Amino acid sequence: MKMLWLGLLTLVTASPLRTPNLPSQPHAGPSEADQEFAEKYLRHFYGYKTKSERHKRTTDKNEGADWQTGLCDKIQKMQRFFGLLPSGELTNETLAVMKRPRCGLSDVEQFGETIRWKKSTLSYRIAGYNLPFSTSKAQKVFRAAWMLWSNAAPIKFRKRSRKEADIVISFHNGDHEDGSPFDGKGGILAHAFLPGFGIGGDVHFDAAEDWSLNSTGFNLLTVAVHEFGHAIGLPHSDDPGAIMYPAYNFAPNNELLLSFRDVTDVQHLYGERSTIPPPRTPDKCDPHLSFDAVTELQQEVMFFKDRFMWRRHPQFDDTRITLIGSLWSEGVPNYLDAVYENVERNVNVFFKGHQYWVMKQLKLEEGFPRNISDLGFPSRIKSVDAALHFRLGSYTIFFTGHECWRYNEQQKTMEGSPTPIEHQWPGIATPIDAAVFFEGLVHFFKGNVHYKFDPNSKYVTTSPANDMLDCKKKDDNEILKKRR
Repeated sequence: MKMLWLGLLTLVTASPLRTPNLPSQPHAGPSEADQEFAEKYLRHFYGYKTKSERHKRTTDKNEGADWQTGLCDKIQKMQRFFGLLPSGELTNETLAVMKRPRCGLSDVEQFGETIRWKKSTLSYRIAGYNLPFSTSKAQKVFRAAWMLWSNAAPIKFRKRSRKEADIVISFHNGDHEDGSPFDGKGGILAHAFLPGFGIGGDVHFDAAEDWSLNSTGFNLLTVAVHEFGHAIGLPHSDDPGAIMYPAYNFAPNNELLLSFRDVTDVQHLYGERSTIPPPRTPDKCDPHLSFDAVTELQQEVMFFKDRFMWRRHPQFDDTRITLIGSLWSEGVPNYLDAVYENVERNVNVFFKGHQYWVMKQLKLEEGFPRNISDLGFPSRIKSVDAALHFRLGSYTIFFTGHECWRYNEQQKTMEGSPTPIEHQWPGIATPIDAAVFFEGLVHFFKGNVHYKFDPNSKYVTTSPANDMLDCKKKDDNEILKKRR
């Protein structure tokens, strides 16, 4: 039976598992509502100018062309910022990212070194009557938020009760006469003003949001730390691991910490303070890089690590990192164990611990997550290390420890008993971290090693785990010099 399995595997993998040039569905273009929303978004966050703002005369006949040409470059700029395919088209994925809760400041403004407070002790006060909690609870949150920044740079923050303060914190509904009205529940959650006189440095929160002190609703501490960064002069960061990334990442079980990029930027403005080294966003050029999971997704190959993922696509100029939540904003956990794409069912399956999630068109299927025992695993199996799906034959190989299991996707049953990985995949070290079929080879990942298994010759070659990520190394000093 083992030889039969291996023979079938060879037969299946010897043939191409997908046809990359299948005709795609024609792009119908954005709806009128989507176009209006995207135009407003790009005008607010990416400096798009409408026809009237550019003083261009365009006939009604050319309005469609204006949508295609006038907004294309701004859409591409936004897509690159968020690690999306820079197609210039208003895709469902692009719209989903646009509609994520975020900060109200632009993503393209560079504040510069001169936009900073010229003193090392700043005062703040809490104003207004729209607080979502008692003043004492709100003060506790804000004190914790300020402490993250004061621990990273030699600046102090003092609360004041009287009217005069450098930074005024308040909650508002809708149009509150500062030129940036709030939009109700969701969308823009808060905004802040650069250091300066008058309104400079002030922080406004949208009172219409469901604010919370925990993982329900929108966590006030997470948003406050981001907005306070603006209040002391920091722009948005394109590092998805940074607090200053414009789309808020509400991860209830993760401790809120400044990233290496946040600390570098604030110390660039205010000087250094000896601190515990901050966490770094995973670097695709790190020679010790390992992956939690790897999968195909249509034409892409996705590499998952902690809260992040890299997306390798033939149309990407560069393989950039983004948040897992930027694509699957609801339902998919971070720190995954395994992922695979079931092409026949048009779903993606995610594993973490004893649970698995099924996502279809970026939405969680009803009834999930479920226990992996539903797939036929015995009680001794507590998690899945990796998953490898084969379209021809409609089956998936699951890897657990030193064993592999074959799952029939059509019958939704586990076939027979597990087999030692070394029997089916000779030369592959176990237990493995991730697996994917790509360009005729089965790719396994363990630690910082990438194993390429040829299913025809059974020949194995090895290379660094990150060799598929188009690494162009730039050290932190070079990045810092460019920002200066």
